[in-house]
Amino acid sequence: MGQNLTYKILKNHLTSGNLIPGEEIAIKIDQTLTQDSTGTMVYLQLEAMGIKNIKTEVSVAYIDHNTLQMGFENADDHAFIKSVAKKYGIHYSKPGNGICHQLHLENFSMPGKTLLGSDSHTPTSGGMGMLAIGAGGLDVAVAMASGKYFLKVPKVLNINLKGKLKPWVSAKDLSLYILKKLTVKGGIDKIIEYSGDGLKHLSLTERATITNMGAELGATTSIFPSDEMTFKYLKALGREKYWQELKADDNAAYDEVMEIDLSQIPTMAAKPHSPDNVDAISNIKDVRVDQVLIGSCTNSSYRDLMRAANILKNKKVHPDVDLCISPGSSRVLKMLADNGALSIFITAGARILECSCGPCIGMGQSPKSNAVSLRTYNRNFCGRSGTKDAKVYLVSPETAAISAITGYISDPTSLGDDMVIKEPISYPDSDGYFLYSKDFNTEIVMGPNIKPFPINDALPDTLSANVLLKVSDNITTDDIMPSHARLLPYRSNIPYLSKYCMSTIDKDFWKKCEEYDTGFILAGENYGQGSSREHAALVPLYLGIKGVIAKSFARIHKKNLINSGIIPLEFINAHDYELINEMDKLSIDNIRTALKNNPNKIKVTNLDKSISIDLKFTGSRQDIEILLAGGYLNYIKSDILAMEGN
Repeated sequence: MGQNLTYKILKNHLTSGNLIPGEEIAIKIDQTLTQDSTGTMVYLQLEAMGIKNIKTEVSVAYIDHNTLQMGFENADDHAFIKSVAKKYGIHYSKPGNGICHQLHLENFSMPGKTLLGSDSHTPTSGGMGMLAIGAGGLDVAVAMASGKYFLKVPKVLNINLKGKLKPWVSAKDLSLYILKKLTVKGGIDKIIEYSGDGLKHLSLTERATITNMGAELGATTSIFPSDEMTFKYLKALGREKYWQELKADDNAAYDEVMEIDLSQIPTMAAKPHSPDNVDAISNIKDVRVDQVLIGSCTNSSYRDLMRAANILKNKKVHPDVDLCISPGSSRVLKMLADNGALSIFITAGARILECSCGPCIGMGQSPKSNAVSLRTYNRNFCGRSGTKDAKVYLVSPETAAISAITGYISDPTSLGDDMVIKEPISYPDSDGYFLYSKDFNTEIVMGPNIKPFPINDALPDTLSANVLLKVSDNITTDDIMPSHARLLPYRSNIPYLSKYCMSTIDKDFWKKCEEYDTGFILAGENYGQGSSREHAALVPLYLGIKGVIAKSFARIHKKNLINSGIIPLEFINAHDYELINEMDKLSIDNIRTALKNNPNKIKVTNLDKSISIDLKFTGSRQDIEILLAGGYLNYIKSDILAMEGN
């Protein structure tokens, strides 16, 4: 059998291990990206390693999340990141330049390269045939310091696309259709690789929308071949020298295959409060709309915004609707200004927001109480918008635009003949917002809000603590460590954030942790889905959490727990979840020995019920060594210093 595209890129970057699903490998990382919401912690960790030079070909620090400067905190974080970028020769993208994933697609992504980013939607660059993986911040810091990233070889799911999307049906509808089929857990431990004759009808930015939404499936990443569409996009950007054709062999082997007839997909929406709660627009009747937001890293390309502009042309936004537009990059915004589309938005009654993540991350534009908000974004978790009782629907730009006019969730297929938006022959230059220089003697700027990050101690022989919180399935990182306009300025201040840990579930959780000093968390399936934010591990570490026992974990959060030295254990029998209650006292004896010798059967004793339950640790030998050392930084620091010759 031939090789799939995923394995071709992995093989070309393999530094250790074998390409067998489930085995741990190390791969060379060509590029990294960070954003300011996670970047401060990444660069604090990089500084703690004491290196002189980064090992990547390209690393970029984007400022796109915390751009509202209502106090000194965000500006101080930006100054810190800017100074670290100058010290190590990291490209720095100034506030206002745009959203990291759209910008990286335009300026740095290359077919066949590897990218590791401290943001879960890093797979956006997979639309260009790049192996782009979201990870926790410490993994990204280590990749910059060592040039390597360790992962288990995922299975590869091939989604074979046939035919062509119907008029007014978009790549976002396809993404929602896949989420309905596979659910938010359907991509766990998998890479999704797209193929088929349907690809020739999908532009590069449409492909990027699909790989972006793959993060909501829990997938390690998603990837498209590099073909004539890829060349066309790179040529328009003046970057055609980086193009190469990349595709799977004709007889490539896959672990799973799924076939989709594009012509059968309707316009769709994800209803509150999960990206996989998907239904056809035709089944959603009489839902009044209060707010419509078009943008985010999912749907803020030139094509997306031009289709929305053409729908709004010579129309007015409904009197009861607040419409906001946030372009994905300064380059796209300039094009809209130059061709008159920006005037269309303004004339229709839209509000134009800065080129940033903005409302997607809860930074502004929170809807009114009990509002219905239509968003072209990728997540609609309860409370993520900043309004707890808001009902957020995820839709395409076309559905968003027509609904902004009618005031109801409306189907764009009612507009008749589809429009054709020609891809630009050339994009304008956009380097006014990028800074690049390197000076190792640069003084690092540290504002008063930037606090040291917590570092764990080596794992003891016995873990004994109370279950301080018991939660259900699909707990998100937004639940664990909320992220909104009031808290985002404190992403570099773990002590302050600790008082809001799990506050959406138990507002007094931090007080309980303070009282008991140490504890466990008990969880259901897919614990830690959503954002890559390692704060969802660092804050529990600061509060004394020693372990999380769950039915299953989301990939990135599980790795973040391991990197922090918090042991993630899973039930062998999921029904045993019922045998442990909140505040029960648990004890795990000889845990170091158990991890080394038999991680598939670790006995925990419920001292309050006098029963024992079998748990397992599913991870690599390196993961075990990291836990024994008390976290990745403890484990890797001596190796990094040895590489530096110190």
